[in-house]
Amino acid sequence: MNRKDFLKSVGLAGVGLSMPASKILADGAYKMRVNSCTLIPAETAGPFPLDLSANAFYLRQDVRENRTGTQLNLRMKIIGLGNCEPMPNVRVNIWQCDKDGNYSGYGSQSAFTYLRGYQMADANGEVEFITVFPGWYPGRVCHIHFRVYVSASYAAISQLTFDHNTTNAIYAANAALYTKGADPLTPATDNLFSDGYALQLATLTPNAQTGGYDSYLEVTIQGTGVVGVSNIEKETAKQVVLEQNYPNPFSNETTIPFELKNPAEVAFELWDVAGNKVAEIEKSKLPAGLHQTEINLGTLGLAPANYLYQIIVKNRYGVFKSCKMMTNVRKAK
Repeated sequence: MNRKDFLKSVGLAGVGLSMPASKILADGAYKMRVNSCTLIPAETAGPFPLDLSANAFYLRQDVRENRTGTQLNLRMKIIGLGNCEPMPNVRVNIWQCDKDGNYSGYGSQSAFTYLRGYQMADANGEVEFITVFPGWYPGRVCHIHFRVYVSASYAAISQLTFDHNTTNAIYAANAALYTKGADPLTPATDNLFSDGYALQLATLTPNAQTGGYDSYLEVTIQGTGVVGVSNIEKETAKQVVLEQNYPNPFSNETTIPFELKNPAEVAFELWDVAGNKVAEIEKSKLPAGLHQTEINLGTLGLAPANYLYQIIVKNRYGVFKSCKMMTNVRKAK
């Protein structure tokens, strides 16, 4: 299976088991901003959303391409309003302007694809991107767009911004790059954020290793977190139910349970977060019922990391796919 076929199923997978959001603590690299499980304000997608799902190469963590600017490591945690628990396996798209206020895909930049990408949330409901600190353009304060795909029929759309004084300090400290100077607007004077932006204010923490910043935001959306099952497409669920791997997070070995509703030929694929298929596991033909497959990263020659796993089921009714994220144990910092 090629990358394009795999990506058609990304972002519409089920939820799995994880620890409660209240027990996931900040590490030294990030100052967490907890939004107390309050629904994120909905915002316009803006004039530059594009459809990231139509382009296979947008599954990536590093969205910079050739764009210069202060490095920004953006981390987002997706929370379900229904039970205030993290939402694994939802797809999160981001897009933003570059240091000069330009968006790829439009006008003179129509041939470019920079500063756009998507990831699937891990067991903690988190996604991470490597980008550059955005610039500003007339009428808008510094911001980043994001969209969270919960199911085929619902996606939450919003925007995030940053502390105004810190934003302008970054511009001043990197004046050779951010030649437009200080942002003349504040979030409070930006029409889009004028009704309040407290839940959209991402943290900024200096990163000594990159010389840039780490940023974090919790995003609460409509839906239910890890308790119960949601997001599984109905037709696929009639043929196969792919469960969350366990343990999750895991170190080197983990088990993937699944249920076949009808006899089928089964195969698994592992994909890294940059969108590369790194392993294939054939299970041959299996009867209807409960099954599981064991994953050992060492045996597969894979480094410890987060991976997406996809099941491909072929039976007399057709070909069906389902995908989830497996989360590797995060090393202490």
